[in-house]
Amino acid sequence: MTQTVFITGASSGIGRSTAQLFQERGWNVAATMRNPDQAGDWLKGDRALALRLDVTDAHSIRAATEQAIAHFGAVDVLVNNAGYGAVGPFEASTPEQVERQIATNVTGFMNVTRAFLPHFRERRKDVIVSVSSVGGRITFPLYSVYHATKWAVEGFSEALVYELEPFGIRVKIIEPGPIKTDFYERSQDVMTKPGLTAYDGFVARAKPTLLKAGAEAPGPEIVARTIYRAATDGCHRLRYPANSASVLMLRRLLPTDVFMGVVKRLFIK
Repeated sequence: MTQTVFITGASSGIGRSTAQLFQERGWNVAATMRNPDQAGDWLKGDRALALRLDVTDAHSIRAATEQAIAHFGAVDVLVNNAGYGAVGPFEASTPEQVERQIATNVTGFMNVTRAFLPHFRERRKDVIVSVSSVGGRITFPLYSVYHATKWAVEGFSEALVYELEPFGIRVKIIEPGPIKTDFYERSQDVMTKPGLTAYDGFVARAKPTLLKAGAEAPGPEIVARTIYRAATDGCHRLRYPANSASVLMLRRLLPTDVFMGVVKRLFIK
């Protein structure tokens, strides 16, 4: 029987690469995005369905969930991928930027997960794969608000394991390091405040290294392959690094102050 994956944020980057990979492997794919017109010619055929879903819109979550289940009969894997990054000194942030970051990366992610739990519980199986970040385990300069949301994804997902294992539902977290996508351009919300210049020197030192990491990184295909492995390996492993294993190992081995010193030397020269 053909299995079905439901993916949020599938219009580009990691989400699109993941949808394409599952499609190549013979899966039914419900690819969701805020504007399904962005799907393009790659998402065609009886086994592909483009759906409108904005994770900050509860009605669109409910509608997309119901449409996918009705169209394919069931959903076997949920991939929570939609997200974006607010970047810059925290003092420069606005309440609206912080709220949008939390609404997208935390509240929306939780709401999509909640929408599928009755279906997954009834089937007493299925997999929830959530794209977190290496930034859900460690921190870098200028990403304080983004880190707050990814640490929330990690904590929420880890706690959810206890609740869902009795129903045969497996919870997986994907932890990408730097990946060459539009995250460093279109998907970032740069936080600035008119008249606030105290951080200009700090930003000027840290930003080039952060941008270079993204420019020299592997493409989203490496994350898509990791997501596919997590969805299909049949085990209860929780965390899966993607271009991040070495830095996560270093974080585990070094005391916090020593590790932070390494980050400072790399990003705040």
